[in-house]
This record gives sequence, C-alpha cells and structure tokens, in this order.
Amino acid sequence: MADSPQDDSQRRDRLLASLTLIAGAGFLFAAPFALQAGRVFFLPVTAAMVIAIALVPLLEGLQNRRVPSGLAALLCVLLFLVVVNVALAAIVVPASEWVTLLPQRLTRIRTNIAPVLDLFQSLQHFLDNLVKRFASGPVGRPSTSAVPPPNSVLALLATSAPSVLIEMFYSLLLVFFFLAGWTRLKRRTITSRTSIAGAVTTARVLRDVVSATSSYLGTITLVNVTLGVIVAGALWLLGMGSPLMWGGLVTILNYIPYLGPIFASLLLLLGGLMSFNDIWTAFTPPAIMIGLHLVEANAVTPFLVGRRVKINPLMILISISFWGWVWGPLGALLAVPLLIIIQRVIAAAGVPDITGFLFEEGMLTHVGDSESG
Repeated sequence: MADSPQDDSQRRDRLLASLTLIAGAGFLFAAPFALQAGRVFFLPVTAAMVIAIALVPLLEGLQNRRVPSGLAALLCVLLFLVVVNVALAAIVVPASEWVTLLPQRLTRIRTNIAPVLDLFQSLQHFLDNLVKRFASGPVGRPSTSAVPPPNSVLALLATSAPSVLIEMFYSLLLVFFFLAGWTRLKRRTITSRTSIAGAVTTARVLRDVVSATSSYLGTITLVNVTLGVIVAGALWLLGMGSPLMWGGLVTILNYIPYLGPIFASLLLLLGGLMSFNDIWTAFTPPAIMIGLHLVEANAVTPFLVGRRVKINPLMILISISFWGWVWGPLGALLAVPLLIIIQRVIAAAGVPDITGFLFEEGMLTHVGDSESG
C-alpha cells in the first residue's frame, strides 16, 4: 500500500527538522572554539557592537538637535574616549606605584597574616597526621616545577601593548562607523521587509535591543560609579592610600556580577595588608566592600535594573563562565550585555521546541502554542 501524500509530507518535514537540529547542534558545539580561535577579530567587533548600541540613545539625542550623523557619532566616540581615559589615568598610575611598593611591603604583609598562617599550619599539621594514620601507604607530595615569573610587569605589558592598541583602535573605528550609519541601517533594515507585520516586528526588536542594553549599561554604570565613590570615601576616612584608584577598581570590577566583587575584595585585602600594621584594620577595606556590595546587589540594583531588564541569575552565571572562558576578563565584562541582546532577539524570533521535536510531531517550533498562550 502506497504512502499517502500527507505521510510523505510529514516524513519530509521531520527529515528537514532533523537536519536543522543536527546543523544547529554542530554550530553550537563549534562556535565557542571558533570564537576563541578568532579572538583577535571577534572580540573587537563584539565589544564595538555593545559599546555602539549603548551609545545609540546619545546619538539619537544629538540627531534630534539637528547635529549631523557623522558629527554626532564623532562626539559620542570622543565622549567615550574622555571617560575611559580619565578612568584609566585615575587607576593605572597609582596602581603602578602600588605594584612597585609590593616587594617593600612583603614584611608587613607577613607580619599581619602571621596569626592566620599559624592557624592554617596547625590545621594542615593535624590533617597530615590524620591522613598518615588512615592511609595505607606514605603520603607523597607531587613534585612541582617552578615556572619563572616574568622579569617585569612592564616588560610583559610592553610585549602585548601593540596588539592591544591595534584592537582598541579597530574597535573605535567600528563604533564610529556603526553610529554614523545607524539611522540609514535602521531605516533600510525596516523598509526592506516584505510585509508591514515584518517591518513592525523588526522595528520593535531593534528598539527593544537598544533600549534594554543602553538602560542596563547606563543604570549599572551609575550604580557602580556611586559604589566606587562611596568605597573611595570610606577608604579616605580610613587613611588608606590612593582611595580614588581603589574606587575605580571597584567600579570596573563590579560590572562582572558575582565574580567581580569577590576579586575586588581580595585586592582591597591585599591593599589593607600593605597599608596597615594591624590585621583587623587591614581587614576593614574588604569588609567595607562586602557590606556595601550586599546592599547594592540585594536592594539597589534589583530596584533600579529589575524594572527594566529581568535576567535569570543562573543565565548570568552561565554567560559569565562562557564568555570568560572564550575571551577572558573582557569576555566576562561583555557577558551580561551580550546575554541581554541574545535574549531580546530570541524572544522576538521564537525558541525552538526541542522537546516537541523529539517526542511529538517532529517539528522544531510550535507557533500555535505560543499564540494561544
């Protein structure tokens, strides 16, 4: 008995859906390694895209005041450069002095942490004796080969400075040309749709991506700068050197959720150990950072950001881990904005129904279910 045309159509649809699923899975597995291998190209392009999207509201505000597109884009880039250079000048110069002082302050650090080291040594001695009692053989220690550190931090920076400067210059050019052509690009993208519904959907997606990304980055920048200023003021009252540098580090690291504040607290602990002779006073800077961060993360940021952008904390952690693995610290900084952009695009395009494909009709999307919900 021959198959009916309906059976042939279902079999063809399931085959096409299977091929699509296999191709999508292969792309998902291969994309991270491609992004990692092509870091020199993909990282500047992605960073430029995120920065440009965040600057679009400023660009449109200047254009509404009849500033030409090219001049408005140039003003946005120059403003961004001024802010970045002021921030770097406030951080890099004092930080280099602290790095220079570190070898001279090792004795003070050892003196401050001596009670803690004694406690850990006693605990380790107790655990070693316990292991020797219960182990069947002698407890061996793996041999380690010492890796010689670089002769100088400045020498290490000097070797990587040319490529970093080239990537930064390339990113700035991309930001400028993206902003200069934003109005034409948006108009062409919307008007090229073949239906009114498609044009409306495209306009809504572009608006949502720009609004969500710029709102998040603008609000989180205000929160981080305020946190950095408060930390700097508290450290100034405490008598710790270079309070503006520490406040700037707190501001930048707080862009990385979860992991950034931890790293900032560790740096403040090192600075406290270098600055004060009393271990309790040395622990005060990280304690201030942790206390202020708890208030900011649990009260201020959810109140300000949660109204505009709702993000699953698990997805934030996964995004930071993924982009941090692919592109390092800069990838971790871009993780949340990229997550927002991807979420907005997927929300408009629709989520593939993998479960329905595997266990029901064999199709990747269920349009009727989304419309009825």
